[in-house]
Amino acid sequence: MAMTAAAPALDLARRRADGRSYIRAKFTTLLDWAVAVWIFAGSVVITEPSPYELVFFVVLGISLLAGSFAFHRSTLGLIVLWGSLIPFAVIAAFQPKFSTIPTALQFEAVTIFLFFTSFWVANYVADAPQKHMRIIVGAYILTATMSAALGTVGYLGLIPHGHDLLTKYDRAKALFNDPNVYGPFLILPACYALQRILLDHPRRAAIAGVAFGILCIGVFVSFSRAAWAHLIASCLGVYFLCFFGVANAREKVRMLVLLLLGMLMMVVALGGMLSIPSVQKLFETRASAQNYDEGETGRFGRQGFAFELALNHPWGIGPLEFRNLRVKEEPHDAYVNVLHVYGWGGGLVFYLFIGITIWRGVSFVLRRSPNKLLLIPLISTFIPLCVEAAIIDLDHWRHFYLLGGLIWGVTAAYNKVLPGEDKRLSALV
Repeated sequence: MAMTAAAPALDLARRRADGRSYIRAKFTTLLDWAVAVWIFAGSVVITEPSPYELVFFVVLGISLLAGSFAFHRSTLGLIVLWGSLIPFAVIAAFQPKFSTIPTALQFEAVTIFLFFTSFWVANYVADAPQKHMRIIVGAYILTATMSAALGTVGYLGLIPHGHDLLTKYDRAKALFNDPNVYGPFLILPACYALQRILLDHPRRAAIAGVAFGILCIGVFVSFSRAAWAHLIASCLGVYFLCFFGVANAREKVRMLVLLLLGMLMMVVALGGMLSIPSVQKLFETRASAQNYDEGETGRFGRQGFAFELALNHPWGIGPLEFRNLRVKEEPHDAYVNVLHVYGWGGGLVFYLFIGITIWRGVSFVLRRSPNKLLLIPLISTFIPLCVEAAIIDLDHWRHFYLLGGLIWGVTAAYNKVLPGEDKRLSALV
């Protein structure tokens, strides 16, 4: 009798467990789609908060319902850094004399939010590095290629009224606020496309070559000198890390041939672009020294004044405050600006985030792993981006925090592979 009575209860428990598993599996699939939409939204940054932030709330909610927001021990350093930033950011928000407190708090809230996205995406990637990086990189390449195409046709005036919407200062910006953000945004997907060109099957490499060409043209028409240098440095990083760390003898020969062909095509493409008078004129202007770089109120003069100001204000002066002082522009140096916006403590958190992320990326990329190809474009892009931070304010760049989180996620599960993912080139995404 006892066994007969217990059977329906066991059957009911089993059905409930199956139901929960079914619902969780559906939410897990939905999460992957939501992540793709979130990454895709990263190319539209005209307002704050942007669609990128709004979609992330949906992603976070789905991940909690799916039960897939797992904490990985190797990513806990990120949550410690995030938690350490919050009190300093809040204190700094009450320091401004010209900006309003609500405006300052909103600025700090965006930074705190973006920092948290690094932690979330690190854990998402660590769950299944190759699978989840394919979702993220695929969405990123798609949105970046579309953004580059929009910026280019807008710059060339091929869309009615597109020039006013998609350009600024006669430089392509697509749906970003500034060409100096638009240009660097295109570089990570360009590096993943380049990696496929160097190592993948010729047919897939040819498709990647088309995307790479569109992205490089997009960077060029941003007319951001820093983005030009960033693209060259990142591509060289990918090339040499693949050549010495991944490629076999046959692939090295192929890479040498591609290098020669690529240099020839670059010269031809650059010559073609410069044959357009307006492009040539703007290129000559951007390639020469700029007036706003020189003098006491120029870029470097501002940075000196900004650093002196930072030393005298340990709690910071608050966001958007520097432009109201002696110089009417931002310092354009993230390493100084973070001291103003988040105080000495918040600035230290920012420095630690960059330093630890670079250390993790470099130390892991030198090791053997099926997931090395996931990491090569990330570290090749992140290091030049951190160098670029010395001449531009990037503490609100979405892809800066995304890059950092991806490096933490890949390194947190560097040797983790699913069945069929252990081949030498299986991590090409």
